[in-house]
Amino acid sequence: MKSFPYNILAIALLSSVALGASAQAMTKPEYKAQEEKIESNAKMSKDACGKLAGQLKNVCLVEAKGTSQVAKADLEASYKPSVSTRYKAHVAKADAAYDLAREHCNEKTANEKDVCVKEAKAVQTASLADAKVQQKTTEANIKATEKKIDANVTAMEDKNTANYKVAYEKCDSFAGAPKTTCQEQAKKTYGK
Repeated sequence: MKSFPYNILAIALLSSVALGASAQAMTKPEYKAQEEKIESNAKMSKDACGKLAGQLKNVCLVEAKGTSQVAKADLEASYKPSVSTRYKAHVAKADAAYDLAREHCNEKTANEKDVCVKEAKAVQTASLADAKVQQKTTEANIKATEKKIDANVTAMEDKNTANYKVAYEKCDSFAGAPKTTCQEQAKKTYGK
């Protein structure tokens, strides 16, 4: 039973990869349809849990709730892709895995239960920390890319201006109409 929450995490991560791959401009009707499907699946999962009793029912309900929350967070990340929505999806996965692992801990007693809860919390903490690192890294990469683009644009403008000055200076070797034509051509070539 100890590996069960890790299986849920793996499934959640795979679903986020699948949704991430299909994260191409989702329309509002598509979003609504997916949202309704998630709610329908959640209701069916909860109804299926009603046939169980005791701890099995509790585990089933926690798993159904977690699966629904993860699916909603992944859907939101697909519909409005951003660093923030992807982070929230990672948090939803970590929280769902923790809640499920914690519910499984209720099957144990005394110190064994305490250790189980601490292990579940440690896994959640690690997952949340990884999500935060990914969020901060992505934000830093975005800023670095923006700075690189700005630097490249400035460099291109500087090069263009320098090449224009050279071309314009070369026109001084001409006189009259050829000089004017040369200067006009330099302006046209370098967008000045």
